[in-house]
Amino acid sequence: MLGDREERTGNKVKTFLSTRLREKEEKILEILQRLAEASACGALVIVEGKKDVETLRKLGVEGEIITAKTGGKSLLDVIHEINKKEKHEVILLLDHDRRGKQLTSMLKQGFERQGIPSNMLFWSELFMFVGKEVKDIEGLASYMETLNSKISGNS
Repeated sequence: MLGDREERTGNKVKTFLSTRLREKEEKILEILQRLAEASACGALVIVEGKKDVETLRKLGVEGEIITAKTGGKSLLDVIHEINKKEKHEVILLLDHDRRGKQLTSMLKQGFERQGIPSNMLFWSELFMFVGKEVKDIEGLASYMETLNSKISGNS
């Protein structure tokens, strides 16, 4: 009799976890879809490096993406490059570690001085859902794969 109850409780926990993970996956995918749409409509996405670009491409973001930390560019170079492009929206999507947060803050201030609006909503929303599990954009694709396999394993 006790084994029966444990099995039912175990199934409830599995179902609960599976539902929570599925909801989390759906919310992250929705954010990524909105990011892809904004990028396709001309918003410029700024990430730290080439691996971040590769990850976003893998996740369906096809618009223009600029790296802030490759090719020996300074922050002023990045701001000047974007100012020349005359974009109406810049999406900051740098890593969520200490250096990424500093870089995000400095770029945001630099863009504000140039009158370029910077969108940090995607950055905030993504890291709200992935929390401490993912600190950088390049880890997002593998995180999504792991999340999907956990959901499949709990079903």
